[in-house]
Amino acid sequence: MSPLPIIGITMGDPASIGPEIAIKAVLMEAVTGICRPIVVGDAATLQYTIDHLQWKAAIHPITDVKQALFQPGIIDVLDMKTVDLPKLVFGEISAMAGHAAFEAVRKVIELAMAGEIEATVTGPINKRSINDAGHHFAGHTEIYAHYTGTAKYGMLLVEDNLKVIHVSTHVSLRQACDLVKKDRILAVIALLQDGLIRLGEKNLLIGVAGLNPHAGDSGLFGTEDDEEILPAVEEARRLGYNVEGPVPPDTLFAKAATGHYGGVVAMYHDQGHIPFKLNGFKWNAAKQRMDSVKGVNITMGLPIIRTSVDHGTAFEIAGKGIASADAMVLAIEAAVQLIRNQPEQPGHPANKTT
Repeated sequence: MSPLPIIGITMGDPASIGPEIAIKAVLMEAVTGICRPIVVGDAATLQYTIDHLQWKAAIHPITDVKQALFQPGIIDVLDMKTVDLPKLVFGEISAMAGHAAFEAVRKVIELAMAGEIEATVTGPINKRSINDAGHHFAGHTEIYAHYTGTAKYGMLLVEDNLKVIHVSTHVSLRQACDLVKKDRILAVIALLQDGLIRLGEKNLLIGVAGLNPHAGDSGLFGTEDDEEILPAVEEARRLGYNVEGPVPPDTLFAKAATGHYGGVVAMYHDQGHIPFKLNGFKWNAAKQRMDSVKGVNITMGLPIIRTSVDHGTAFEIAGKGIASADAMVLAIEAAVQLIRNQPEQPGHPANKTT
């Protein structure tokens, strides 16, 4: 049997729940049974988190992937040494924390592109902290696109029956409307089908959301649905995709939640994220806490594998030991699934053996 794949997991913002959920996840048998995890981040911060929460685990700082032990109860950490620990405050936005988070992401991309790890999984970052540190990116997706030289990519969210990809993400709503173009929609449909196949989804029926209320209602509420979205859907059908649309969003996501569609195309960030998070985030009113925070973010179109938790830094509960690692575990599981089903491309960094 071939060894389990090595996966690089970024610690996320050191002042967030990122270190906590990374530690929780990599200690689980559900994770170590399917991969060999390495956390990329600051070893001192992870040790501080363990000590602060009085957990039983050992940190093994390394400077090279080959030094990893991959032993139960031991967390291999590619130590970036980017945190001035006395200055770290849980729940606080800071340039130091932003720089640490950014450098971990940059490093894990570098490792994947070099073929030293087989997939990357990212913890939550704070966009303000990263930008305060001088790294001017809108989010993980844009960082990955920049450092891998990728022009055509898409954000795919996965949780249970809902698999949602976006035409645009981190732009203003005004800009998002302008980005609803036939060619982009067609490209995103292709990215979605590739993602569905690689995730093992058998239902390849794709639903495409309208942009305007009632998908424009024959031009009464806007013309983008008829002029850009419908032509993209028709072209996709001619190319062999099983696709419907434009479908009014309030109908599309209700049907998608039942499993009617294998995946759906959202026109902009919040159109896809709101129903997705309503499906995956479960609040316990009696306990006044989240029972689970599920959802995986996959960047499609990259030359390497990137999955992520689809939740934020949760600064309000950082350092309290109550953060759910569900999404991190699901992100790792999704990365392993993508490794198993990745297309064979000779010389491709994602297919290079370690």
